Amino acid sequence: MSVLDVQEVAIRFGGLQALLDVTLQVNEFEIVGLIGPNGAGKTTAFNAITRLYRLDSGDVVFDGRSLRRVRPSRVIRLGIARTFQNLELFPRMTVLENVLVGSHPATRLQREREQQRHALETLAEVGIADHAERPASGLPYGTLKRVELARALASRPRLLLLDEPAGGLNHEEVDEFVGLIRRLREERELTILLVEHHMRLVMEVCEHVHVLDFGRTIATGAPADVQRNPAVIEAYLGGKIAA
Repeated sequence: MSVLDVQEVAIRFGGLQALLDVTLQVNEFEIVGLIGPNGAGKTTAFNAITRLYRLDSGDVVFDGRSLRRVRPSRVIRLGIARTFQNLELFPRMTVLENVLVGSHPATRLQREREQQRHALETLAEVGIADHAERPASGLPYGTLKRVELARALASRPRLLLLDEPAGGLNHEEVDEFVGLIRRLREERELTILLVEHHMRLVMEVCEHVHVLDFGRTIATGAPADVQRNPAVIEAYLGGKIAA
């Protein structure tokens, strides 16, 4: 069953066509990749899904409901959460406080104690509960990535959008993240759409991949098939996609 349908979405910024007739589907409990060279429109697509950008045409449908007229502040309440390519944390706040910011939309009617309990459980899920009372500033980059992931998970989403979750991580951290994404999908019954340049992660965790180039879809299919697609290879400057 489809959870997310992006239907012929177009977005223009002045003379720049950022997205043109982009269509993609994410089925329930799938992990789907959205890849492409720098400037292909991947983050723009995320911003379209979360209503940060207004559509010029097309539609985004989540769980059978059009999001075109939904306010950005309402998207998270409907069950969509995201991380960002550039970390959007509060450095002077503790790790726990950063996660509580994410839990607020889903738990605003609950008591503070329940909010904190859920935030601590979420930090444990992503393996950083021991950092709960430390300020975000000064923590290793890989840990900060997990803080942002925990903050997104704290809203109890059905659909999780991950914008370059492996960016800046070393090989060991990428391997750990592969296992974490798989486990979170199974334990939380999540549907995941991820933007990623790290092709080894994409090949290992995604069941389906969509490729953008200059705002257009140039390929879609199983990861191994997409990796061999001549149009995809050409988009990546004529060479093999780096692992």
